[in-house]
Amino acid sequence: MMGSFLSRALLLVFGYAYPAYGCFKTVEKNKPEIEQLLFWCQYWIIVAMLTVFERVGDTFISWLPLYSEAKLGIFIYLWHPKTKGTSYVYNSFFRPYVAKHEGEIDRTLLELRVKAWDIAILYWQKAVSFGQTRFFEILQYVSSQSASWPKSDKSENLARTNRVDLRERMVERESLERSEEEEDMLARSTKKFKDSHNADRARE
Repeated sequence: MMGSFLSRALLLVFGYAYPAYGCFKTVEKNKPEIEQLLFWCQYWIIVAMLTVFERVGDTFISWLPLYSEAKLGIFIYLWHPKTKGTSYVYNSFFRPYVAKHEGEIDRTLLELRVKAWDIAILYWQKAVSFGQTRFFEILQYVSSQSASWPKSDKSENLARTNRVDLRERMVERESLERSEEEEDMLARSTKKFKDSHNADRARE
């Protein structure tokens, strides 16, 4: 049995990459062959259906022996020039089934499309409502922060003014004390001078 990584790699190469290149060569021909274009259209339709059922198979029956090898073999069987199983599978199974249930499939797809649109509108409305709510919350937060900024500035300015006033008062007090000391010193000097002058006159 092949490993999971190897089987997936081979499936991507031989189930998607190689057929995609073959489809590209057919489309890019100067005169594309209608049969080849039809073949590749049928191939990709079947591959799309297989991809849907592959998800279910990978969940429930991937434990079966040779499960990955069987998937790879089916994809190669569909496009290989010697088998061209696409035409057989499409004409024998897929087209008869779809043609028989086409009306029911169309109604189901229409209902799914309407439900998908309703769900998309619902989620869009929820997203818009959530965005508006968040926007107003952010706007309110910014407004509250802006309102608190002037108050903080005012308090800071008031504190700065108080500090300036305190310094001015201290300077005035120091200046006043120095003036009083200078006046005392001047008065004492004047008194000493007068006393000395009076003593000199008394001796004379």
